Amino acid sequence: MVKHIVMWRLHDEANGILKAENALLIKKTLEDLQGKIPGLLHIEVGIDFSCTEQSADVVLYSELESRDALNAYQAHPLHQAVIPLVKQAACERTLVDFEG
Repeated sequence: MVKHIVMWRLHDEANGILKAENALLIKKTLEDLQGKIPGLLHIEVGIDFSCTEQSADVVLYSELESRDALNAYQAHPLHQAVIPLVKQAACERTLVDFEG
């Protein structure tokens, strides 16, 4: 199993949408992928409440069957459709992929 974790810091505002609204939109859009992409076993998105200087604003935690499933997920059109939304809202991204 592969675990795919991504954390983003968001702009205070992007395209006229405030950070909190963008965080909720990203959460809903990513969690809507559950059950729609082969090999994606679990997807969960959290929104930070601690608001410290070290905090990311949004975290994606997902589990996939394999590295091949991760590659297929990343190339899948439904995932690709989410990328512009996240890129516009985010100012920083951190990623960890590992097997476990």
